[in-house]
Amino acid sequence: MPRPMTVSESVDIAADPATVYAQVSDPTQTGRWSPENVGASVDGGASGSLPVGAVFVGRNRRFRARWVTRCRVTAADPGRRFQFAVEAIGLRTPRLRAPIATWTYDLVAHDGGTRVIETWDDGRRRWPDALAAVFDRVVTRSSFPEFNRRNIRTTLDNLKAELER
Repeated sequence: MPRPMTVSESVDIAADPATVYAQVSDPTQTGRWSPENVGASVDGGASGSLPVGAVFVGRNRRFRARWVTRCRVTAADPGRRFQFAVEAIGLRTPRLRAPIATWTYDLVAHDGGTRVIETWDDGRRRWPDALAAVFDRVVTRSSFPEFNRRNIRTTLDNLKAELER
């Protein structure tokens, strides 16, 4: 059976879609909710919601490992969808260019609030399943789909707690 290439989780938040969008479309804020991302810097020093084409560098940590990724915003529909593609990775500078993953936040007005659906799409589509399985065990101690499902759940729960505070 081929490996899962997409993982999604959702949460209902008692906040309007515009409020939620303002948070998820500003990658400098993601480190407040994510168990893996520890912050981001935007090319040109911009802040706030990013438009399509904007580039940012995310700083990440998993266990003792630390790395950076270069990401490009691929969808920015205020109140509805924010998406970015991870297009390069490295230890201090994102130099290794490759399709790594796409992250999407879909927002749906729901019962006086917003249903937030966070989705991870694995960009490693050309990797053989066996190679991906070994790599995943080494770097996540599980598979990327399992690992990212847990991380997405934590991120969404933290986002909900903050926005409903």
